[in-house]
Amino acid sequence: MYSAGGTCVRTPVGDTQYFPVEVGLHQGSVLSPLLFIIVLDGILVMLFADDIVLIAESRSEVNEKLEQWRIALEGYGLRLSRSKTEYLWANFSEEIHEADVAVCIAEARVPQTNTFKYLGSIIQSNGDISADVTHRISTGWLRWRASTGVLCDKSVPLKLKGKFYRVAIRPSLLYGSECWPLRKAQERRIETAEMRMLRWICGNTMIDHIPNDTFRRLLGVESISKKIREGRLRWYGHVRRKCNSALVRRVEHISVRGKRKRGRPRRTWADQLSLDMGALNLTGDMTLDKNDWRRRIRVVETRSRGSRRL
Repeated sequence: MYSAGGTCVRTPVGDTQYFPVEVGLHQGSVLSPLLFIIVLDGILVMLFADDIVLIAESRSEVNEKLEQWRIALEGYGLRLSRSKTEYLWANFSEEIHEADVAVCIAEARVPQTNTFKYLGSIIQSNGDISADVTHRISTGWLRWRASTGVLCDKSVPLKLKGKFYRVAIRPSLLYGSECWPLRKAQERRIETAEMRMLRWICGNTMIDHIPNDTFRRLLGVESISKKIREGRLRWYGHVRRKCNSALVRRVEHISVRGKRKRGRPRRTWADQLSLDMGALNLTGDMTLDKNDWRRRIRVVETRSRGSRRL
């Protein structure tokens, strides 16, 4: 159809000489859908999958799963990235298994890491959440700096600023907190970061010696520690309402083999839930009624009648 095709350009002084057209199609050409399908088929071969996690109890089992996964991907024209793949060894006891076994993808050795970011959360090999808490605070401040045009504008009412903070800033601080067994020091770090933000919204600093409750009333913002507890209990109720065969329920009964390390045991999620439910006089049976459970754990934001400035 396009063999030996040519065209010319019409000008005020006449037409130019004909020259060959080697790229492009005529408008409305029947070849357009066919060529589109051919190109799209080539693009599909280059698609890739991201955020894949393989979990095993030993390095040998990890190698077996990696090899199975590599063969499955390459069978569909995909390639498992050697440079971006890492493995984390969660050694929660004093026992060390297969320390001399290397984790590899084909002939490429996979590097070991102590922390990695998965779906927005920082996971540590020792089970601690300090890195994740630090990351959440940093993310909250990034959102804060991006919103200073609204939060630091004196013409915007405090009530509207508080609503903007609850919708746009605080969710970045609370992301993934449903599974946090917080220590007192970590809880204070998050509360300190939030109070700095609230003071700046109102145009004050600690030098002004204004109680924290005053800022919360003016902006209609409840303590972030209570909101973390609310999210944790809401997730707990969601888990308890699942059937016993669900994967999220089976995780509750996982036990770590081996000897516990010396020192005071780290607070677990179950320990944190016991403290949360004890503070609100709740029991596990109350989770069966979803609406009643949500009503019991809900944290009502403090509202102020006026939006006067300090």
